[in-house]
Amino acid sequence: MTSGWLPSGTGGKDESREYLERLIYYILHGRVVASWFNYVILATIVVFSVIHWRQKFRDAQRRRILAKPTGNAPGVNICRSSKHRKLLSDDGSGDDIPSSSSSSTLVGKTDDTDVERQPLLGHRTATNPASRIYWSRLSRKLRAWLMYQPRPLPIVNRHLPANGITLFVLGYISVNIFLHLYDGSLLPKYAFPFADRAGYIFIVNLPLLYLLAAKNQPIKFLTGYSYEALNIFHRRVGEWMCFEAVVHSVGMVLDNIFFEVEWLRVGNFWDFFFHPLVLLGIGAFVSYELLFLTSLGSFRQRWYELFLASHVTLQIAALVFCYLHFWTARPYVLASLVIFVADRLVWRLVLKSATIQADLQILEDGKTFLLSADWNVPQVRRRWYQQLFGQSIVHGWRPMDHVFITVPSLGRTHALQAHPFTIASAAPGSGSQEQTTHAWLSLLIRAHDGFTGDLLRHARLNSTVTVRVDGPYGSADALEMLLASDTAVLVAGGSGIAVVFPMVWDLVHTHGHISKGRHIHLLWVIHSRSHRSWMPQERLDELSSAGVHVTIPEPTVEVGRPDVGGYVGELSCSALQADTEIGVVVSGPDALNRAARNACASAVGQGAKVNLRVEKFGW
Repeated sequence: MTSGWLPSGTGGKDESREYLERLIYYILHGRVVASWFNYVILATIVVFSVIHWRQKFRDAQRRRILAKPTGNAPGVNICRSSKHRKLLSDDGSGDDIPSSSSSSTLVGKTDDTDVERQPLLGHRTATNPASRIYWSRLSRKLRAWLMYQPRPLPIVNRHLPANGITLFVLGYISVNIFLHLYDGSLLPKYAFPFADRAGYIFIVNLPLLYLLAAKNQPIKFLTGYSYEALNIFHRRVGEWMCFEAVVHSVGMVLDNIFFEVEWLRVGNFWDFFFHPLVLLGIGAFVSYELLFLTSLGSFRQRWYELFLASHVTLQIAALVFCYLHFWTARPYVLASLVIFVADRLVWRLVLKSATIQADLQILEDGKTFLLSADWNVPQVRRRWYQQLFGQSIVHGWRPMDHVFITVPSLGRTHALQAHPFTIASAAPGSGSQEQTTHAWLSLLIRAHDGFTGDLLRHARLNSTVTVRVDGPYGSADALEMLLASDTAVLVAGGSGIAVVFPMVWDLVHTHGHISKGRHIHLLWVIHSRSHRSWMPQERLDELSSAGVHVTIPEPTVEVGRPDVGGYVGELSCSALQADTEIGVVVSGPDALNRAARNACASAVGQGAKVNLRVEKFGW
């Protein structure tokens, strides 16, 4: 079969035949090895699913225990630190971090002990073996290190994620490198199979890229991580794929120019370059590299509308080019297309889309406004697919959910754009019977250039607007974590109050029977006094009356940043002394998130039982 391709001469034929056999082996075996990636991803999802559902079951058990009327939580003496900045409580009076005498519980302080939490045989007095102490200490230090977030990189000022996320991303990259190099050859004469495997590594990652980008996907149900939490991994997968695309393209060009053996060469370089197969590959390469460039943070922040439009059009073009480029890519392209179409068309435009008439109210600072609407929640029984995939915003939402809004009346430029906003109002079902049958939707919007700026200008001339709403989306993981904690701490920076307020409201009004006797703390850091208008004072007063310790420091523009790390650290120290669990949810700018995260990491390293969820700004 191959004799016509081989050079003349017996010895040359033997050597060439051996080379050709090795070449074919590296190509075909490389594709098999690259396909192992699917099993690695499946195993990873299974592991995280087991961890998530095990924790979910444990949290459910703790919620049942905490819901039993066994008396109030014991008072706690919080270890003091002179390093933290003095904070102002909501009523404006000077107040340090609340201690047992000043911190609020929903029913007050008592010395009763919760019998449900005591061991049946009492506390053991025997000293643990040295090995057990060692492994316990090592486990704490490891968990603290994984939770810790390093400082931003100097000069470029690039923010780094927590060590645990960085380690996971490095693990993902290591798996890809291993699959790229395993049982292959780095010799120049085998540059073609090396470049071919790079292309195959790219293509086996394609469904994962689209799965992580989808708003409606099974990973949320299996692992508890919602779209916004998985977004950082979506970006890293895309960046790695673009790197592999470069290796594939450059490798093919170098092989054709320098390394391809003469007796396998067909035509010159330009014949190779203008081959339909290569032109389709160039189309796919350019599409995905443009996707990468337009997805960079600097580009998204400056030209968000262009980012949205290009992301859709370039994805469609790239999938078409990949499908036509080579037949081995087609199963992965079709899988990615199914994910893309199902998410964009079936769920987002059919099942989760609704059009509402909303009111617009410009707030005190003149740059922030509320988009609000209310309606009666339909009291109908949900069908099985609605329970599985969710319904539109008309049927309600949960705390921490977000929606994507489109305002066609702003012009054709915005008619096809959808912009994300966290729902700042309490979810239907939080509180009175009236609230279970009526929905009040509020979106807190800070005006910038582009869509939000145009919507603000519209609000100055009009008090109402027609809005198409896609959603809600989100995860109840953070709320369930707080419900299973003895102390709940919610920290918001600026407009991050839109994330944490619905949660603390839900803790008090919907789950008051579970929260009874526990400490709930809300810290809201604002930049200027005008930002206080973002949250109605009567709502904060209701939380305080219900037993939530609300703390609002002086505006940072006047006194600088408060010691958020000290605030969280001392509450964590309190939990350590009481041997209770503390749940922390933080939402704000990167600096605030990092301060709270690292305070939790320090407490974990000392042995505190701290669970943390960080809701980062940005999409």
